[in-house]
Amino acid sequence: MNKTQKNQEIEALKTQFGETPYFYMIDASTLTVENVNNLRRQCFEQNIKMRVAKNTLIKKALEAKGMPSEQLESALVGPTALFFSDTSNNIAKLIKKFRDKNEKPSLKAAWIDSDIFLGDDQLDVLCALKSKNELIGEIINLLQSPTKNVISGLKSGGGKLAGILKTLSEKPQ
Repeated sequence: MNKTQKNQEIEALKTQFGETPYFYMIDASTLTVENVNNLRRQCFEQNIKMRVAKNTLIKKALEAKGMPSEQLESALVGPTALFFSDTSNNIAKLIKKFRDKNEKPSLKAAWIDSDIFLGDDQLDVLCALKSKNELIGEIINLLQSPTKNVISGLKSGGGKLAGILKTLSEKPQ
């Protein structure tokens, strides 16, 4: 890889880091070609971008983007695959599901909204994170709940009141 190609790769990585709010650094080095192809296919189906790059180029792209590469440097050892997504937890869920049948890939690090998660032991924490859409859904549900209770109370109260009025109107004087 010559200097021009390296600079192009750094620019491409820098652009990807800027466009995608969440990325994971993964070690998939011991996967077979068939397993890597299956992983890539699953990534494509879930709109996750997978990219393999040299650690030095990743580090330079992180530095150029102004991200704290010193904290992520410990993860930049050995072969590194980058996974990019617009959802915080779908990569973690994909890895966990994929590992039901395989030993790897293992999580090196994850960047979630400027928070850094280091190590494979953080995978369960990342799976438990709620996506933006899930949080919005929960908030809407919480906001609708009191309104539904009031409407339900008014409907049942209105029915009782109508029943009382009907009984009183039918009662002989």
